[in-house]
Amino acid sequence: MPPGTADTRAARAAFEAVCHFLKHSRATNGTPVTFLLDEALELRTFKSFPGLRGVLREFWQTLCESPNRFVLTTRFVTRTMRLFHNAPERFEFMHLPPLTPREVTATLTRLNIGETYDERLELARIIHALTDGRPLYLRLLAEATANMGAGDPVSALATQMAPGAPLSMACRFCYELRLHRARGYGALKAILQVLAMEEPLTLTEIAHRVERTPGSTKDYLSWLEDVDLLNVRQKHYSFADPVLRLWVRLHGEAKPPGEEDLAREAQEYAVHRFPYMEPAMASAEAPAATTDDMGRNRDRAWGMIEID
Repeated sequence: MPPGTADTRAARAAFEAVCHFLKHSRATNGTPVTFLLDEALELRTFKSFPGLRGVLREFWQTLCESPNRFVLTTRFVTRTMRLFHNAPERFEFMHLPPLTPREVTATLTRLNIGETYDERLELARIIHALTDGRPLYLRLLAEATANMGAGDPVSALATQMAPGAPLSMACRFCYELRLHRARGYGALKAILQVLAMEEPLTLTEIAHRVERTPGSTKDYLSWLEDVDLLNVRQKHYSFADPVLRLWVRLHGEAKPPGEEDLAREAQEYAVHRFPYMEPAMASAEAPAATTDDMGRNRDRAWGMIEID
């Protein structure tokens, strides 16, 4: 359609053409073809176009009815499982698991980190724990550790959490991408900031801290779960990504973190992720119990009734 056309069916017609192509395309010899669709759930962004409110459901129906084969990738696990919960048995879900310590050891070998196998194995265990085995974080932290030349992943983590550092920028991208794919941007940031300071928390505790009603807070939490930013276990909410939680702790305030902030938070994070490092590596004192505006201890058990 020419630019500026007011025909509200333009978007609808384009989507129907795509579905027809995916459903009826054949190879030159007439056999079914295989499509690789990266970040397939990005189709969700077209819901705002006229006539495309049910775009994901129609896309799903196209895949179910087509004799062609499809390989779909997405970073949004929760949304995918919800969309395909009634899908035929022809669909198989393959989750990308975290890397294992053995795989991390192989990475360190290629980067020439550690003088002996035992040293490399120990560094691999530390880096694996600090990054939760997530491939991108792991590669960036391993490279930073190698560049420092001191074999100190915790110090490398502190430098990588600085503004503009590669690992910090990776966290920033993940944070902004997922929040923009959710709803309630400002309120969701406030909840993530609360959980960055203390987790796990119940719905009632979170609602009290952000000064919202439990009903609206539950909606916000469900939107954060929908983009895989939060986990919930036994009605307690926490970050799904521990590295991102560290980043939010450091970068969630208006003032960027200084060197002392980076070193302290990296040390405390390392002790939490790998407790046996505490005697040798944790030099920062344990943080004092936080208080609210009236001087009351915020770390005590809450006296409110859980209503969710």
